[in-house]
Amino acid sequence: MVRTVAGTEEGAATLGYEQARDELIEVVRRLEAGGTSLEDSLALWERGEELAKVCRRWLEGARARLDASLTSADAAGERAEGDATPEA
Repeated sequence: MVRTVAGTEEGAATLGYEQARDELIEVVRRLEAGGTSLEDSLALWERGEELAKVCRRWLEGARARLDASLTSADAAGERAEGDATPEA
């Protein structure tokens, strides 16, 4: 397994969004700086791909939660409007 920027061997799947994002930023910085061997560059790239997937999963989960919340709020609003009786 590739050593993370923090120096621990941690599965990317166990990282929170902010941790994965911050490590991904560091991986990109190191790749852009150059000066690493081909093998190290490939390992960094692979780690970056793992981290990007983690970030994407977190963002997709957040989007799903927001969509579910908005759907629930819309449904509650429609029920409330349907329950109101017009005054004559």
